[in-house]
Amino acid sequence: MKMKKSLFVTAVAVSLTACSGGGGMPNFGNDEYPVETIGTNSASLQSTYPATIRGIQDVQVRPKVSGFITKVYVHEGQAVKAGQVLFAIDSETYRAAVRQAQAGVNTARAQLNTARLTYENNKKLFDKHVIGQFELATAQNSFTTAQASLAQAEASLASAKETLSWCLVKSPAAGVVGSLPYKAGALVSASSPDPLTTVSDVSTVEVFFSMSERDILGLTKTAGSVGEALKEMPSVKLLLADGTVYGHPGKVVKMSGVIDAATGAYSIIAHFANPERLLKSGGAGQIVIPRTNSNAIVIPQEATASVQNKLFVYKVGKDNKVNYSEIKVDPQNDGNTYIVTSGLSVGDRIVVKGLTKLTDKMKITPVTLAAYQKSIDAAAKLGAKQSSASGFVGAMTGK
Repeated sequence: MKMKKSLFVTAVAVSLTACSGGGGMPNFGNDEYPVETIGTNSASLQSTYPATIRGIQDVQVRPKVSGFITKVYVHEGQAVKAGQVLFAIDSETYRAAVRQAQAGVNTARAQLNTARLTYENNKKLFDKHVIGQFELATAQNSFTTAQASLAQAEASLASAKETLSWCLVKSPAAGVVGSLPYKAGALVSASSPDPLTTVSDVSTVEVFFSMSERDILGLTKTAGSVGEALKEMPSVKLLLADGTVYGHPGKVVKMSGVIDAATGAYSIIAHFANPERLLKSGGAGQIVIPRTNSNAIVIPQEATASVQNKLFVYKVGKDNKVNYSEIKVDPQNDGNTYIVTSGLSVGDRIVVKGLTKLTDKMKITPVTLAAYQKSIDAAAKLGAKQSSASGFVGAMTGK
C-alpha cells in the first residue's frame, strides 16, 4: 500500500508539472496583466540647492595703527558686545604724540593771549590817536593768526588722541568672535594681510544659494513679478551638514538682479533665526524648497523600466496591445512613485506590474490590480501547500 501511494503522488506531481509549465506554480493566465488608467493627483515635492551660511553681519576687525599687540582680551567663539575691547596695541609712541600735541596747544594759547593783549592795547592807543590805522590793523591780524594757530593745535591734539584711542581695538558690532590669527607680540598694521578677527552677528543668519534662470522665470511668470514671487515663495528648510533638518524655518528675502555669467543662475538669500547659535558663519548646508502640484500624473516606479538612464512604460492600446513608450519624470521623487512630466496623458492605460515578461506589441488581457494580486496570493498559497507530500496530495484532491 505504501508503494502504491508513493507511485500515485509521483504520477500526480509529474502530471501537474507538465500542465503548469514547471516550477510547481499554477497557470492562472499568462496573458493577464494589471492595468490602470492614468488620472491626476496632488503631489508634494521638494527642490534642494547647495547653500552657504553667513552671519547677518560679518565684520572684519582690522587695526588702524601699526604696532605690536600687547594684549588679547577675547578668545575664539566668545560673544562680544558692540564697543567691547578686543585687542590692545603698544601705545607709547602715540601717547608721546598726544603730549607733543598738547604742548603745541599750550604754546598756541599763550601766543593767542599775547596777541589779544597787544590788539586790545593798540585799540586804546588808536582811540587816543597815539598810533595809526596800520599799527591797529597789524595787531588785529596777529590776533586773528594766533586764534587760527590755536585752533590748528587743538585739531592736532584731537587727532593725536583719536589715534591713541585706536590702540584699543574695539568690536564694531555685537556678535561672535571668529579665528584669532595674531597673538600677543605680533606686529600688525592696517595693511596686514589678515584681519585681527571677524565678528559675526549670528542672531539671524543669511543663507546664500543659487537658482537657475529657468526656475526663476517660472516663478516670475506665475506670480507676475520678482517681488511678488519672493512674497509667495513658501517657507524654506535648511538641511545641515549632518543630514538633519534645522529646527527653524527660513524665509527668502533677497534675489540678485543680475544673472551670474559663470553659472547662469541667480543668487538668492534666505534668512533663518538662530536663537540657539547653532548655525555658524561660514558653514554649509542645503536649502530645501517645497513644491506642490495639484494636477500631477503620478505612477508607481515599478510600472517603469529603466534603460540607459531613460524610463519606459507599457501603454495599453484599444486593441489591448502594449506599446513600449518613453516618458520623462521629475528628478525629485519619494522613492516609490514618479511624477510624469511628458509621455503620458490623463486617460492613458499602462501596465503597472509584471513588466519583465512583456514585449512590445504583445497582446494582453487587462485585469485590475486587485484581481492580479488575488491570483498571486492564490498561487503563493498553493505553493505553500505543495511544500510537503501530504499538503501536495491534499491540494490535488481538494482536501
